Amino acid sequence: MTCLAQPDRDSAAPEDNASPAYERLERWVRDHVFKSVHGSQLIYNTCWEDPRLDRQALQVGPRDVIVTITSAGCNALDYALQGPAHVHAVDVNPRQNALLELKIAGIRALDFETFFTIFGAGRHPNFARIYESQLRPLLSPRAGQYWDRRRHFFTGEGHRPTFYFHGTTGIFAWLLNLYVNRVISARRHVDAMLDADSLDAQRDIYHRQLRPRMWRPSLRWLLRRDTVMSMLGVPRPQRDQIDQQFPGGLSTFIENCVNTVFGEMSLRDNYFWRVYLTGRYTRDCCPDYLKPAPFHRLKNGLVDRVSVHTMSIAQFLESSSFAGGPGAPTRFVLLDHMDWLAAHHAPALRREWQAIVDRAAPSARLLWRSAGTHTDFVNDVPIRVAGRTRRVGDLLRYNRPLAARLHQLDRVHTYGSFHVADLCC
Repeated sequence: MTCLAQPDRDSAAPEDNASPAYERLERWVRDHVFKSVHGSQLIYNTCWEDPRLDRQALQVGPRDVIVTITSAGCNALDYALQGPAHVHAVDVNPRQNALLELKIAGIRALDFETFFTIFGAGRHPNFARIYESQLRPLLSPRAGQYWDRRRHFFTGEGHRPTFYFHGTTGIFAWLLNLYVNRVISARRHVDAMLDADSLDAQRDIYHRQLRPRMWRPSLRWLLRRDTVMSMLGVPRPQRDQIDQQFPGGLSTFIENCVNTVFGEMSLRDNYFWRVYLTGRYTRDCCPDYLKPAPFHRLKNGLVDRVSVHTMSIAQFLESSSFAGGPGAPTRFVLLDHMDWLAAHHAPALRREWQAIVDRAAPSARLLWRSAGTHTDFVNDVPIRVAGRTRRVGDLLRYNRPLAARLHQLDRVHTYGSFHVADLCC
C-alpha cells in the first residue's frame, strides 16, 4: 500500500531556470517559516503514528525501558499500557510535553466521563473550572504557564469549537472541514463514509460521491504550499524526499494516500482520520487511553511509569547514568525526526546516534518512520565505537520483513517507510 502514483498534471513544473540566489532565498524563507511555526506553537494535538504497529514491533515486556519522542503523548500512554518498567517521553518542544502533562494530570485527577469529554469530545463547558481546581495543581510550572493562557482550547468557545481544531495541525483540520462543509458541500458524504457498515459501502461513497468533489486544483495547490506543510509538521527535507521519490510529487502522494485510506482500508477504527474529519473521537473509535478499561489501568498506577523530559534525545541520554547498565533504554521510538536532522543538522544526528549506542541496553530495539521509501542516511552516520569510527548501519540488524508487513497495515498511511532494527554492537 505504499503511496506510489502517476504524476499529477496540475503539479507545478520545476523551476529549472531559477538562479542560485533565488534558490537560496527560497530555501531561507521555507526554513524560516518552519522554524517560526515550530519554535512557538503546539504542532501536534494527536499522535499521527499507529501504535498498533509499534506494539507488534516493540514486543514490550515488564523489564523494558522505552524512550519515545513525545509528540501529543497519546502513544507514550499506549506504551505504558503494555506494562514496561518505564516510558521516557522526550521532546524539544515544551508545548508538546505540556499536552502530555495535561493528559497525565487528567488521568490522575478526573473520572473517566469527565476525562473523555475533555480529550475525546475535545471540549467541556466547565473546563476552566476543572482546570483551575483539579488539573493546574498537578502540572509543572512551565506546563501550567502554557495552559493558563489556553484554557479556551477546551471550552468549546469561538469559531474553532474543539481542541482538535487548535494547534497548527488542528488549524489545518479546521480549514479542511471548512473546505468539506462550505466549498464542496460534502459533509453528508464524509459522515456517511465514516459510518459505513462495510468496506464496500465506504469505498462506493468515496469514489462515487466524495472523490469527484474533493480533488479540485485549489486543494492540490494548497497542499503544495510550504506554509501548509509546516503547519502539519512536515519540514522541507521531508517534502524533498517525497518529491524526489514519488512521481507527481507531494500533492499526488497525499492524494494517493487518501485514496488508499478511504477506498481500500476500513475507517471503522481509524481514529487518526476521524478526529481530523470531525473534530472529535467517538467511544468506539479512539486511542486506547480514551477507553474505560485502559484509562483505569493507567489511573491505577501505569501512568506513574511515564516521565516527561523537555530536551533532545541526545541531551536526555547524555544527562542520564544509563551507560548500558541497569535501567538503560531497551526500546526507542524515534518517529520521523531524522529526516529533518539529516538534511539540516547532520552533527546533531551523529550526536544522537552516538548517545544511543553509548547509553542503550545491549540489543535495544529501535523504530522510526520516514517520508521516503528508504533511509540510507541513517546507515551512513559515522560514530565512534571502542575507539574506531563505524557506520551506524554496521551496528544495526534490520527486521525488514516485519517492518514491511506492518507498514502495509498502517491506518495513518502517510509515511513512505517504517523501520525496525536492533543494535548488534
